[in-house]
Amino acid sequence: MSRDTHPGVQCPHCQSHLALVPVPGNTAPAAVPASEPTTVPTTGPAAPPVPPVTAKEEWQPPPVAEVLAAYAGRVKDTTTAMRGAARVRDSLNRARNAAAQRRAVQRTARQTPKSA
Repeated sequence: MSRDTHPGVQCPHCQSHLALVPVPGNTAPAAVPASEPTTVPTTGPAAPPVPPVTAKEEWQPPPVAEVLAAYAGRVKDTTTAMRGAARVRDSLNRARNAAAQRRAVQRTARQTPKSA
């Protein structure tokens, strides 16, 4: 069975498409009613466990057009954009100044006092 023949099979958690793959060695005998005698011996060596075959599909991001569709038809608000850009610049400048002060404090702390 392939994904092409079963397009609706999806993981309920992550919504990724699942492929139905038959597991080799997983041939169980058909169920027999209890009233009929069984011809399959019930004792003997047990079959070794078969590790499950898991087909993992790599995650891919959604198409760009699908993501940008939410923004289609919106008008650019230059006032809000300029205010946001100013806030970002302000925040970056504060972070840069704080880092420079921290480095200066560390530099002075590393210097050993010279004896006279």
